[in-house]
Amino acid sequence: MTSARIPPPDRLRRLPASARLGISWLLLAALFLSGCSSVSRLYRRESRPGRTKLDSRLVVIPAQIIGNHFIIETRWDKNGPWRFLVDTGSSVTLVSPEFASRYGFQQSATTNPPVRIRSADGGTVSLPAINLKRLQLGDARFLNVPAFSYDFTELSAHFGMKIDGILGFPLFRDVVFSLDYPQSRLVITTAGPTPLLPGSRIPFNNERRTPIVSLTLGDESFTTLIDSGSDGPLILNPFGLHPKFSYGPRPGGTVGTLTGDRPQQIGRLRQPLSIGTYTLELPLVDLTDQLSSIGGDVLKHFCVTFDPPRNNVTFFRDSTAVIAPGTRRSTGLSFTKTPAYWRVAGVVPGSPAEKAGIKRGDLVARINGEPISAWPLQRLDTLTRRAPEITFTFIHGSKEIPTIIPTFELIP
Repeated sequence: MTSARIPPPDRLRRLPASARLGISWLLLAALFLSGCSSVSRLYRRESRPGRTKLDSRLVVIPAQIIGNHFIIETRWDKNGPWRFLVDTGSSVTLVSPEFASRYGFQQSATTNPPVRIRSADGGTVSLPAINLKRLQLGDARFLNVPAFSYDFTELSAHFGMKIDGILGFPLFRDVVFSLDYPQSRLVITTAGPTPLLPGSRIPFNNERRTPIVSLTLGDESFTTLIDSGSDGPLILNPFGLHPKFSYGPRPGGTVGTLTGDRPQQIGRLRQPLSIGTYTLELPLVDLTDQLSSIGGDVLKHFCVTFDPPRNNVTFFRDSTAVIAPGTRRSTGLSFTKTPAYWRVAGVVPGSPAEKAGIKRGDLVARINGEPISAWPLQRLDTLTRRAPEITFTFIHGSKEIPTIIPTFELIP
């Protein structure tokens, strides 16, 4: 799978291109703002809409699940369409400069000073603060929305489609909403009487403006962020826990964050992961020293309904059977993407790619004979999962040299 946190705007980040390269290439819980005092000094701005209107009691919006990312498309006037990632791990909303110019209050760009944002790896970056007149998702209208302007050019290149923004958790603070992964849809309803929903209801802590819940690993409880902005599995901070591995941990890919990169340590745990009454057997894990989280690789099994006014979330799937583990295949390569070529940014130690002599900085022009522009994330993800080998055409001087790279089980 591939994913990453939003890269810094001043230089290209390393975006893994193989859809099974990094077990957690966290996309964007990207602007995850801690509620601790040090971060409160960095960010005091309200992040929920000034007003939310639903023209119907039930709003259903089709979604695309791309590399375990939850992407929706919307259009309400002659402009657009606009594509957004729904990121429950982000406590702010980000939009492209184009979207901000179209729907932002004109004075907000000059009266709102840049704000320092803390990323998931603890670093900070300054982004322009704006207010949007309107952001509409079907019959759901969000008015006077606090947001930040961010250039999504590189992220768009990674997905192979134009991305116009990230919708953070506080945008939905006054409604009940469901990320229905199996049915590929976003459902928004009014926050009326407590809904009677099937599944397993879990209270969450909203002090950080994001949903933090208590889950169980084996017989040990731990707190974790529900992070739809990540395509990853269980991202685990093992401090205070006693994880036992059936495989690994081993080096994985490179995880890009808002302020830098970190190498992965990934593996498979012996202990089951319990989410309410549901159980994931032999879960994949990516170790971190930050807050634990569950990303799209876990959430994809569920319809996840958030009830922010009551601070609870309900997980539901058709079957209560134990969720069996799957393998993770990879080419062992990560890339920095541009429209013309991909540059190798990392090689997994011990992978077939390393044995083939591929090095950081090598340029790729084609995949299986087709230009890299023909390989959006979803297509490459599917190829990596299914193909025993992939032919990458590398550029060496004026020559193009095809090289066959076998895929392999990064995590059996």
